[in-house]
Amino acid sequence: MFTGIVEELGEVVGIETTGASARLTVRGPLVAGDASSGDSIAINGVCLTVTRSADGVFSADVMGETLSRSSLGALAPGAIVNLERPLRSDGRLGGHIVQGHVDGTGILLARRPAGNSEVLRISVPAVLARYLVEKGSVAVDGISLTISALGETGGEHWFEVSLIPATLERTTLGREQPGGVVNLEVDVIAKYVERLLAGSPQ
Repeated sequence: MFTGIVEELGEVVGIETTGASARLTVRGPLVAGDASSGDSIAINGVCLTVTRSADGVFSADVMGETLSRSSLGALAPGAIVNLERPLRSDGRLGGHIVQGHVDGTGILLARRPAGNSEVLRISVPAVLARYLVEKGSVAVDGISLTISALGETGGEHWFEVSLIPATLERTTLGREQPGGVVNLEVDVIAKYVERLLAGSPQ
């Protein structure tokens, strides 16, 4: 489990494609410092298993399902990514419960200044929009954020989040431009509630 508090900005140093899957190699001295084969690290909100770690660089395999459901398939060497290690049992839940299981992707539609902060508007697939609520939580590229507004324009669902200077400086959203694709993970509690209320045994 993760909390959506990015620990470090890493750099993709290699991508090896093998059929429908791929292997990512990322430089991240902080998160790789104590990582061993089999450990989990979230890359842009996607929980991946470390296959190798040495000298501040780690590798992880990405399956076809993950490539198709997230933005990881579009990464190239030199790309900057958000990195987070799993929450320790004695750690603080600084953000919200983030599984690292991306539900889909959205597009950064616009960004505008708001004092020393910025407001970002992001599209969300209709199938995920029902899980978002104002003042609720959402993970965007693995960053725990609070939804400040929701809406629909021309049949396209969107939500807005406000980014403080620290978030702009320490995460990829500080440099993402309109048109960029971001990973989205909605609150898992909302999905469980929906399923329980539906009463479906499947």
